[in-house]
Amino acid sequence: MKLNVDVLRYLSKDDFRVLTAVELGMRNHEIVPAELIDRIASLKHGGTYKVLKNLLKHKLLHHDSSKYDGFRLTYLGYDFLAIKTMVNRGVFMAVGRQIGVGKESDIFEVAKEDGTILAIKLHRLGRVSFRAVKSKRDYLRHRTSYSWLYLSRLAAIKEFAFMKALEEHGFPVPSAVDCNRHCVVMSLVQGYPLVQVKQLQNPEMVFERIVGLVVRLAEHGLIHCDFNEFNIMIDDDEKITMIDFPQMVSVDHRNAQMYFDRDVECVFKFFSKRFNLSFQESPDDIDGSEVDTDESGRPRFSSIEKGPGSLDKELAASGFTKKDQEDMEKYTEGGTETDAGCSDEESEGGGHSSDSEFNESSLGDVDSLQLQDQDEQTLNCDGEGRVEENQQNCEVGQSQTSGPETQDASEEEEDNQTMDNNDPELTKRLRKQNRRVIASVRGGRKTVASRNSYKDKGGKSSHNSKMQKQLSGW
Repeated sequence: MKLNVDVLRYLSKDDFRVLTAVELGMRNHEIVPAELIDRIASLKHGGTYKVLKNLLKHKLLHHDSSKYDGFRLTYLGYDFLAIKTMVNRGVFMAVGRQIGVGKESDIFEVAKEDGTILAIKLHRLGRVSFRAVKSKRDYLRHRTSYSWLYLSRLAAIKEFAFMKALEEHGFPVPSAVDCNRHCVVMSLVQGYPLVQVKQLQNPEMVFERIVGLVVRLAEHGLIHCDFNEFNIMIDDDEKITMIDFPQMVSVDHRNAQMYFDRDVECVFKFFSKRFNLSFQESPDDIDGSEVDTDESGRPRFSSIEKGPGSLDKELAASGFTKKDQEDMEKYTEGGTETDAGCSDEESEGGGHSSDSEFNESSLGDVDSLQLQDQDEQTLNCDGEGRVEENQQNCEVGQSQTSGPETQDASEEEEDNQTMDNNDPELTKRLRKQNRRVIASVRGGRKTVASRNSYKDKGGKSSHNSKMQKQLSGW
């Protein structure tokens, strides 16, 4: 929809009052009923319906009577509300020509009272060219219902926050001026999109500078996710400026490496095609930061270390939420570490134990423990918790073995049995400790029966199932 600001000068206070009433009603209604608009606007002498008719004529509202008589804001009406607020604040006084258009925004020139030219970006999510916002962006987070106007407002807020933070940390970005609803006012970049540039004086230097920006962003905890020739501005002095930030994510995002490699690949692909650059030798230093590179010179995401002042934590970027921050702080403080000697309820309940819990002391316990009965011997023989041999086979195998080693083992077993008979409390404690160590070795998994254990259809159990019942009963 074309932005025609000539109509703006002819709108009265009542017109903006009704537009604001429709905006307030759209918080809870997709189509705001006419009676609700009348109650919110509270115009004298019932003039709301006359104003609605005037707003419909200028296409600032859309009328829908499929289910009930109601209205909703159009993008043009939302533009007028945002522009009117900016003018009242004194941010700018006039709107000029359109200087850019994208799949999710329009960019116009605006002028301040002293003649300074700024740029205003109007987010317009929901166009036919880009409607997969819910799957491509995380604006909604846990919400399920949404409107395109609300998504555009969230995108503008995120872009303003990212632009402000990047400017404070010395990144080449436009200066953020103000933000209201779905529009962001910023300084006008004097340059051209890189996609329009056909020739450069020092393409190698420009290339290294651009790749260095990607690495520097990652070191500050952010990934652009749309870093290509369309979102890079360059002036006559070959100075680089980044634009378009609402889709930025944290380096802790689950797809962070894929986004980082995609941004780097876009830069390499463009410079190889447009300026015929070859990347056989990897650069030793990219924009003053030392990072590992592969054979083609592409920086590796795994070698980039995030600095202490991470912007993803400060801005709550996608992939790094407040819950993740709290979990990380607990982990660094040692809150996730647990004692190796856990309670009996946790060991018998099959709770999962981490690798850090199974330390050298538990390994020493495994070597020093002696199994006290045949059931524990069979469990120790089978590491996965499956009973493959019955007690009789184990006894036969023990009787068939010969030699001094087996005799020493039998003497130790006899000594243990005499000790068990003398001290039953010690036997009970050793068995409990043995079960705890076996559970930690298996990762907290309970002993599961074999898949071959079954009952006959006639109701009679086979010989193997009887033996397994006896073993499980022990």
